[in-house]
Amino acid sequence: MADTLTLYKLIILKMLEQMDAPLSNSRISEFILGKGYTNYFSLQQSLSEMVETGHVDVTSDTNSTLYRITDAGKDTLNYLGNKISDAICQDIKEYLRENRLHIQSDLSTTADYYLGKNNDYLVHCQVLEQHSTLIDLTLSVPSEKQAVSVCLNWKGKSQEIYAHVMKELL
Repeated sequence: MADTLTLYKLIILKMLEQMDAPLSNSRISEFILGKGYTNYFSLQQSLSEMVETGHVDVTSDTNSTLYRITDAGKDTLNYLGNKISDAICQDIKEYLRENRLHIQSDLSTTADYYLGKNNDYLVHCQVLEQHSTLIDLTLSVPSEKQAVSVCLNWKGKSQEIYAHVMKELL
């Protein structure tokens, strides 16, 4: 049997391969910690090491950190994937099936901010649906605190904002 840290890495790779889309740190954590496979610190160590070794790519914005499997990760999974028990593979399939809509929603509603040219903060908010952009909005706010607030509120209010904009414009 593979050592435990290697097993955690293989589980993460299996999740990323089966989803065939990026997964957030919170979704990976929800599954692995929820099943009691390991603790938070070992999970984060595994993710960090896989980024360092090129087995996963990572992107971050204000709301989340997303991981995607690389070709090196797929090669490793092809070589060592049989070390994951059938029961764990089934747990992964069930989790991804049960949470697919939530995961897709996580990926389709994004917000991030950056410092503008006039010492303001520009907040870039988007809602995507099946490779199409429903709304792409950039707002200028005077402080970083406000930029963070907009980013955090975007996910919960984006549908309502989109509906309001469409109603007003049509």
